[in-house]
Amino acid sequence: MLPFFVAVVTPNPQHKEFEQQALPHMEVLYNYALRMTNNADDAKDLLQETFLKAYRFWDKFEQGTNLRAWLFRIMKNTYINLYRKEVKEPDKVDYAEIENYYNIIRAESADPNDLQEKLFNQLLDDEVSKALELLPEEFRTVVILCDIEGLAYEEISEFLQIPVGTVRSRLHRGRKLLYTRLYDYAKDRGMVKKDEEK
Repeated sequence: MLPFFVAVVTPNPQHKEFEQQALPHMEVLYNYALRMTNNADDAKDLLQETFLKAYRFWDKFEQGTNLRAWLFRIMKNTYINLYRKEVKEPDKVDYAEIENYYNIIRAESADPNDLQEKLFNQLLDDEVSKALELLPEEFRTVVILCDIEGLAYEEISEFLQIPVGTVRSRLHRGRKLLYTRLYDYAKDRGMVKKDEEK
């Protein structure tokens, strides 16, 4: 559990049920909030507001349905209400802070030969992040949820309230745009094989 979320209610059966079912999704929601807000403090505020609303409306959640998608919908609506109204330019992402966050949560099981860790370190390159930020929002959202957070198409479909076919289409188009924007970047770093060159 992330330290900044503190329940402000007296424990009861509903509280325990909420804690057991909802809190395990906190990390993936925080990661998404951080990518949406581009600011660690705003991401924490958004996450806390999301969980407070989810707790307040816990009796409205239909048990047996996709809880993570329900929480993502609350977060998305909260983000729209809180942050989209602001006209200010969003702050830039502090990549060192994000890297430190991931290093902390992986510290105990870190393997120096871990391929995922090596790929993650490459993922934080400014060029890649900039290309991701330049994607139209509908494509960026599905790319982040699928390729970075690892959500299934069905979960993304529930979260965004769009058909699975639309998720696939947006993901395909988003990846194609990223490919186009990052082709030269990948080529310069020797990631493009000779037979893949244009």
